[in-house]
Amino acid sequence: MIFEQLKPQVETIILNTEKTVNERLLEICELLEKHIEHYNWVGFYFRNGTKEELLLGPYVGAPTDHTVIPFGKGICGQVAVSNQNFVVPDVTTQDNYIACSITVKAEIVVPVFVNGKNIGQIDIDSNTPDPFSEADERFLEFVCEKVATIL
Repeated sequence: MIFEQLKPQVETIILNTEKTVNERLLEICELLEKHIEHYNWVGFYFRNGTKEELLLGPYVGAPTDHTVIPFGKGICGQVAVSNQNFVVPDVTTQDNYIACSITVKAEIVVPVFVNGKNIGQIDIDSNTPDPFSEADERFLEFVCEKVATIL
C-alpha cells in the first residue's frame, strides 16, 4: 500500500531540522499530492491565535481565495469546531461546503492536535468522486500526529 511506503518519508521530512516548519509542511504537501493519485489539493490550515478562524498555511494545488475560514464555515471550519475527521464523498451534498474549484468532487479533513488541543488540520481535495477510504483517514491521522511534533 502506498501509505505504508510514504510513512518513512513523512518521518524523514519531519526530522529534517535544517528546514523551517513551513518548509517541512510544504514538503509533506508535495509528497502526498505527488504520490497519491486522488490527492489533487493538499494543504494545512491553522487556528489564528485566539480568533475563531483558520488561516491557510503551506499547500500545493490550485490557488485558493479561501485563506481565512471562520470556525463552523465549510468542511474545514466544521472540523475546527467538531475536532473530528470529516470525509465528504460528494461535495455537492454538503450545504455548508466552500467550493475552491469546480473540479473538486470530494474532500477529507483531519485535525492536528497539540497537547490535546485542535490547532489546525490537513485538508485534501480530490477531483475523483468518493475516493477516500478508512486507510486514507488512518494515514492522514499518522501525518497529523507527526506534524504535531514540530508545532
